[in-house]
Amino acid sequence: MQEYLPLLPHIKSPEDLKRFSVAELTCLAKEIRSLIIDTVSHNGGHLASNLGVVELTLALHKVFATPDDKIIWDVGHQCYTHKILTGRQEAFPSIRQRSGIAGFPKTSESPHDCFNTGHASTSISAALGMLTAEKLQAAPNRVVAVIGDGALTGGLSYEALSHAGQMQLPLIVILNDNNMSIGPNVGALSQHLSRLSMKARYQQVRRAIDSFVKNIPGAGNILFKIMLRLKRAVKAVFYTDNFFVDLGFEYVGPIEGHDIPLLIRVITDARNLNKPVVIHVKTQKGKGFRFAEDDPGTYHGVQAFSPEDGISKTPSGKPSGRTFTQAFGKALVAIAERDNRVTAITAAMEGGTGLSAFKKAFPTRFFDVGIAEGHAVTFAAGLAAQGMRPVVALYSTFIQRAVDQVIHDVCLQNLPVTFALDRAGLVAADGETHQGIYDISIFRSVPNMAILAPASERELALMLEWALSDLRCAVHPGPLLIRYPKASCPDDAFEPFALPLEYGRGIWMQRAASLHDRGSRGNVCIAFTGSLYEQVSEAADILAAQGIQADLYNLRFLKPIDERYLADCMSRYSLVVFAEEGRSSGGFAEYAATLALNLDCQVLVLGVQEQFEAQGSREDLLSCNGLDAKGIAARISAVV
Repeated sequence: MQEYLPLLPHIKSPEDLKRFSVAELTCLAKEIRSLIIDTVSHNGGHLASNLGVVELTLALHKVFATPDDKIIWDVGHQCYTHKILTGRQEAFPSIRQRSGIAGFPKTSESPHDCFNTGHASTSISAALGMLTAEKLQAAPNRVVAVIGDGALTGGLSYEALSHAGQMQLPLIVILNDNNMSIGPNVGALSQHLSRLSMKARYQQVRRAIDSFVKNIPGAGNILFKIMLRLKRAVKAVFYTDNFFVDLGFEYVGPIEGHDIPLLIRVITDARNLNKPVVIHVKTQKGKGFRFAEDDPGTYHGVQAFSPEDGISKTPSGKPSGRTFTQAFGKALVAIAERDNRVTAITAAMEGGTGLSAFKKAFPTRFFDVGIAEGHAVTFAAGLAAQGMRPVVALYSTFIQRAVDQVIHDVCLQNLPVTFALDRAGLVAADGETHQGIYDISIFRSVPNMAILAPASERELALMLEWALSDLRCAVHPGPLLIRYPKASCPDDAFEPFALPLEYGRGIWMQRAASLHDRGSRGNVCIAFTGSLYEQVSEAADILAAQGIQADLYNLRFLKPIDERYLADCMSRYSLVVFAEEGRSSGGFAEYAATLALNLDCQVLVLGVQEQFEAQGSREDLLSCNGLDAKGIAARISAVV
């Protein structure tokens, strides 16, 4: 029996694939899957989506020649095979780690990554722009956009498809369909007709016939219109969906996305076609790993796990306490049980935002709109305008996609929409595109918006209860935003967490008794956004060991603020430190510092620095921004 020799060590660039046979590519696909499973089991990452596109990626690099030809991966979390094939195989074990390669395409990392991605629905727009530039510069290179069925729910993708059909440039769109109910065409005949329609010879004959009919004296244009209607009617017999055809694309599919020879043939045909084409590919998320095949949702984005046993329900070494996400989901269900006006809206993030229990309990009041954050916000505005209490649960990084809707459709009309922003602050592993550090800077300047930041599970429940109450609407009738981190909640036993909300004020977590007396003056006050409670508490202990007394003020409200109360508090200290897990530029701390201009105290602003954050653990990112306990204490010590 012939000994099997691994092929992966011989892949240094995509050009090496050109000499591989189909049989060798099939073996290579198995090796790549093993490498992805092994690496993700150690590092965490996007597993199911990457296992589903191994053959498709091999076929694309077999047919095209990057970096001259361009492949844009929508969202980008399915780019692992692409990275392995494009000179990063040795670095692949470092993926998503501090100073390692990114889990998304990154132009600074490789010329084969032609466009940075991380948010959905951008690939077709970017690909069309790049292809237009190629044509304006008389370059022969081709551009491919690989977009999943989920990303196709985003409105930007439809805007781009409409423009691409109008321009009629030879853009290739690969629709990677692993769950979406795009109706299948009628069997093998449909696939044959689809492939036939892309053949260059067929296109030449078709153009000749069209030209001949149009040039018939007198009746040419009428006959051409009749022929065009007849052709579309015939296509409608074989195509359940001809949306792409109506937009001006040639359409082929659906085809088997794990059949390498078929993929190579169809993609080669598309490359030779001088017009826009959509190739509809059916793939299986998690292919080759039975746990991910059976439960692709759970295995979409994972922490480290055992390849033999799959994901443990309680991974060793992970905090067993409730996360802010879980705390939000629990609190919302409890409120909705008492108030049937409460509705929940998310954008393809039911599990990620903690809404699975809400969906189960109140299916008619739960709405997952797909990857369409702008629509989610305006949909919520419509609900609120009719007396409902909508809660829009999104990741902080993704609300950036709906800023116009928040301002125009919610804040301008002062509607009681509650925004629950998960992953606010610094977010581990996924890099620059997934940081939740801009929401404070963006929305503090918008009229009518209130912003709150809980420090614990109990505070989050208090804030959500208040946000959805009639009492809140009497005091603050407009929109409200609650931001919280991707982290475990601290111990809730601390008594101040249970104190009721005071509009525009925070609570003292630690304060010298003498400062209750007017005229007394302390050393240091650290005022902080809730997500930094554990870091500032530990920093206070470090400072205490150095003989520096630091009082702790949990801001709770980042807007609106009782300015007179805050200014009076600040005036009682020699040094006031504002620590926020968000961009320092335009954030709360900058605003608060202006209140101290006429006060006899020094202000120190601690926040996320002026840079796009790299990847790493949340602890890594806090440390490099000086927002961990040691960093906060060191900055204060240096000033004192």
